[in-house]
Amino acid sequence: MKPSYYKKTIVAAVLLLGGQAAGAEQNSFSMTTGFDYSSGKYGGTTSTDILYIPVIGKYETGRTTLKLTVPYISIKSAGGVVGGGDGRVVIGPGSGARRTESGLGDVVAAATYMVLEGGASAPLVDVTGKIKFATADEDKGLGTGENDYAVQADVYKSYGRFTPFGTLGYKWLGDTAATDFKNVFYGTLGGAYKINAQTSSGLIWDLREASTGGSSPQNEATVYVSHKFDSKTKVQGYAVKGFTDGSPDWGAGAMVTFGF
Repeated sequence: MKPSYYKKTIVAAVLLLGGQAAGAEQNSFSMTTGFDYSSGKYGGTTSTDILYIPVIGKYETGRTTLKLTVPYISIKSAGGVVGGGDGRVVIGPGSGARRTESGLGDVVAAATYMVLEGGASAPLVDVTGKIKFATADEDKGLGTGENDYAVQADVYKSYGRFTPFGTLGYKWLGDTAATDFKNVFYGTLGGAYKINAQTSSGLIWDLREASTGGSSPQNEATVYVSHKFDSKTKVQGYAVKGFTDGSPDWGAGAMVTFGF
């Protein structure tokens, strides 16, 4: 069975790695919710604080997984900061008094197909297509007001209790009237360690190219712990450390998954 994947970036594939999916039988459905909080200056002099609360529905049937993410987002920042579809900043901070704006974020739909099921000598390989719909209010700075599209490949291979994994993706960013965004490559490297039958932990390193000429690339690391209470219920906690102006200075969050 493949690990469930919730990518930031909440953590592009990020938040649900580290254990098998809750309720991962054939034709299974699960719901995930929680929070992601991050804070960073993004090259400016004042902090931008983002609270991202997603509700994620996931349906698995055979080799196919369908996922829909509907988020609430709250951004406290100076003027000029715009939220991304994954709870991250996509435009650098501007000037002005700090203010708080909140509301519906950008809805994200994803479809994943397991190309290789994996085995003793072969890795598991997933291919995913994603659409970020521009449902966030651009006048409030909660989104760009344009759709984004992405395709990515995810690879996993278990060696006993340890599972290394990686992601390579490409994102097409919708241009706005004020900004011509660059399409970007992004990637993830990490590993999950199964502590026991219920608990896993892991480390994830995320990279993404800069989306504008004046911005910085994303470079951040996430450490997490995941615990399964039973075959259908799982909780996870994580902490994030950014290393460039394109990433938050720090972040933290928690997720809970219920299988049906």
